Amino acid sequence: MADVYDIIIVGGGPSGMTAGLYSCRARMKTLLIEKMACGGQALVADVIENFPGFPDGIKGPELAEWMLKQAEHFGLKTEPGEVKIIVLKKTEKGQFMIKLADGREFLAISLIIATGARWNSLNVPREKELSGKGVSYCATCDGPLFKGKDVTVVGGGDTALEDAIFLTKFARKVTVVHRRDRLRATKILQERAQANRRIEFCLNSVVAEILGKDKIEAVKIKDLKSDKEKEVKTDGIFILIGISPNSEIVRGIVNTDEKGYIISDDEMRTSVDGIFACGDVRKKLLRQVVTATGDGAIAAVSAQAYVERIKGVEYK
Repeated sequence: MADVYDIIIVGGGPSGMTAGLYSCRARMKTLLIEKMACGGQALVADVIENFPGFPDGIKGPELAEWMLKQAEHFGLKTEPGEVKIIVLKKTEKGQFMIKLADGREFLAISLIIATGARWNSLNVPREKELSGKGVSYCATCDGPLFKGKDVTVVGGGDTALEDAIFLTKFARKVTVVHRRDRLRATKILQERAQANRRIEFCLNSVVAEILGKDKIEAVKIKDLKSDKEKEVKTDGIFILIGISPNSEIVRGIVNTDEKGYIISDDEMRTSVDGIFACGDVRKKLLRQVVTATGDGAIAAVSAQAYVERIKGVEYK
């Protein structure tokens, strides 16, 4: 029989790593499972300007690296792998079973779901076929490939404008396409983007089609007011239209909203006793690194209290 962990954390983004830090400091036997590199969406952030303590900002991968080192310093064990099934194998010891895609199994008294979210796609013709051939979802990853070229950014939120500004370091021109008549991004980002001579805006518009055979050559943009379409030559398109939660492994187990975000209370408790959620995968107002770390800390403390209650050593 496999060892039983006090807490298993699924997902190694900022919330999961913070949960690992707090649970290990509480001397909980903890395992963090991450199918890719730890860091989550912070890994593709060029500069994070709004994380406290860094007046000049800090690069996302650097912040993620420090978070992981700190958690490991206190004893966090990490395991690479993709969780396929969670089994509610509840016994008098309160055990859950985690099954990985490669067949490995782990047992835990408590679970923290920190699986984050993923970028949405446009679902327009040629998007999938030209992915990696001019179609991108990560400006910091692919921006340097478009030096001196024209690119298109789709979206009107913080990420879209941050990445549009970032792309002006390389691109000759950046066209921002947004379906509404005004942008949703923070005002300071709007001011920076509107003051940048390399950025043009195409509001009340959507990308109807991506054109090109072996690589992107143009996009077909539709004006939502007039229904007129026009072709705009572009060497790349960055699709930044929001995210969807990576909650598939717990749908049907814990309660979620209509979009799939996990519903949890202020103590990160879900509808199933012993399962907690933190970070971008849970229903919340603000999805930022700073709120993810706060979620992770609370989830760990709540999970600790649950584990101690199950073991009969709860501090009263």
